[in-house]
Amino acid sequence: MPQIRLRTVHFILFLFFSQMIIAQTTMESYRLRDEMREFVIAIKKQAESRQENFIVIPQNGIELILKQKSKKLKKAKSYLGAIDGLAQEDLFFGYEDDGKPTPTRETNYFLRYLKIAQNRNKAVLGIDYTKSYSQIKLSNSLNKSQGFISFAAERELNKIPFRSIENENNEHIAALNDAKNFLYLLNYSEYSDKKDLLAELNATNYDVLILDLFFGDRAFSREDINALKQKANGGKRLLIAYMSIGEAEDYRFYWQKEWEENRPVWLEEENPNWEGNYKVRYWNKTWQDIILGTEPSYLNRIIDAGFDGVYLDIIDAFQYFENKE
Repeated sequence: MPQIRLRTVHFILFLFFSQMIIAQTTMESYRLRDEMREFVIAIKKQAESRQENFIVIPQNGIELILKQKSKKLKKAKSYLGAIDGLAQEDLFFGYEDDGKPTPTRETNYFLRYLKIAQNRNKAVLGIDYTKSYSQIKLSNSLNKSQGFISFAAERELNKIPFRSIENENNEHIAALNDAKNFLYLLNYSEYSDKKDLLAELNATNYDVLILDLFFGDRAFSREDINALKQKANGGKRLLIAYMSIGEAEDYRFYWQKEWEENRPVWLEEENPNWEGNYKVRYWNKTWQDIILGTEPSYLNRIIDAGFDGVYLDIIDAFQYFENKE
């Protein structure tokens, strides 16, 4: 009998401590997600202190629109209030491989969250990585059926696919919800000269241009960006700047060469899928100061250049740290 009781006590203790570990892991997960939400909210507040109606669009990390409260998932109201839309990659094509249809299970998972945001009057941008014009057309059709704004292209994002403009129009676009199409172009490797790039962009009728702030190591000027705010057909459009907040990039203005040998505490390992991109402890003040702090911060450079908003990448960095625990 004593041995049986002892085993029972051990088993009860095992269950108790197992539950404690699960609870601690869950709490850590909540903290990581809350930290990213607060980071995005801080970006919105900082931007709007300088520029009214500044647009914030997170890419991926759609789980952040819901948060755990009293064992139930509820809308993260402050976070939803800070964003103007959501962008989701691989919605219908590209989740497993470029040009390959995304599994229905994954698409349905994305739609569950995107519809919640859409019902809160947030624009939804669907991005698919395709291999043919027929896939571009199908992606546009599938997104349209959901009421989403679509863009489909090769993952390199280095070309302007003129034929793929969906719902081309000459209307003035004053807010993200007015847009019927957009261009996502980050890689300027096909352009040896900034003037050539600007000329091609000026010749398009996209409602929204999502661009990298820098051509090479130099930021676009306010004159450059203002010139792009009119479509070729005369309508006004929005200019949104890309900014990664969940990874540091060794080709950006803020990168310091000594970090390669003496890595700061907030800088994590290199992303094996993207050379030169390093995971960051995004809640760290030093990193956040680089993004939205003093005058030379990334966000201030974007605002100084005249962009209407910011497109935030690696929002889902919390998943890296959740899996690391």
